[in-house]
Amino acid sequence: MRIIKTPIAISELKQIAEDTFGDLVKAMVDIEKGIMAIGGELHSDEEGLLIEEGSNQHDLWGINFYPQAEDEDWIEFDSIINIRPSQENRSRGVDNPETRKKIFGMVNRLVKR
Repeated sequence: MRIIKTPIAISELKQIAEDTFGDLVKAMVDIEKGIMAIGGELHSDEEGLLIEEGSNQHDLWGINFYPQAEDEDWIEFDSIINIRPSQENRSRGVDNPETRKKIFGMVNRLVKR
């Protein structure tokens, strides 16, 4: 597991996917700090790493990358960690369009495709 603060190549994500789940990489994004943790077996592992680094749980969202995919579907908004009734997010996805927009912007900055 590691924290990504500067851009990485999509080829790195492809290698991480091959080394772990085969076709996907779990990631936890901090939409306030603009960083993410990748490479964990569980989103909660990555969440713990970011919290240790000073992230606020309120700003963290779980996503999955499918680095082999060619279209927008390479990012999946699906994690149990995202179920947060207190933030009006009652699904495993990311329901708020503004939050999704922030995540897309951050990922586009941090992953060079």
